[in-house]
Amino acid sequence: MKQLDRVDRRILAILQEDASLAVAEVASRVGLSQTPCWRRIQRLRADGVIEATVALVKPEAVGCGLTVFIEVEAWDHSPEWLERFTSAVVDRPEVLDVHRMAGDVDYLLRVAVPDMTAFDTFYRELIAAVPLKNVSSHFAMERVKSTTAYPIATD
Repeated sequence: MKQLDRVDRRILAILQEDASLAVAEVASRVGLSQTPCWRRIQRLRADGVIEATVALVKPEAVGCGLTVFIEVEAWDHSPEWLERFTSAVVDRPEVLDVHRMAGDVDYLLRVAVPDMTAFDTFYRELIAAVPLKNVSSHFAMERVKSTTAYPIATD
């Protein structure tokens, strides 16, 4: 992967805020003509720097108003257990993030569900699918800040 220069970083910062902008607008903001800017964006995609272009949806608008952070402690750390755990979470649409952690907690999940009943169903299915040592759930009361944009130094 090619090292990102200042212009690449500015393009990424702009696209993280609004990926629907026309290439001409992005080019204007970074001081390039349209074709070189388009080529840079294509290279950033081909290199995997830009993983996807998506629409961010308000969770409440689509019936997913309850966000739950779930801490999981593994029963064991064998490859077989990990495979079972991975199978139990990665294809579940309500699971938005799965992070393997350092420290007392082995995994942290971010789950979005319509309500407590839906969460209870998810929880029961999770603990039935794979043996877990400990599961602790934390319910978000308010979303104070939410972003998908990484801080990118553009200077």
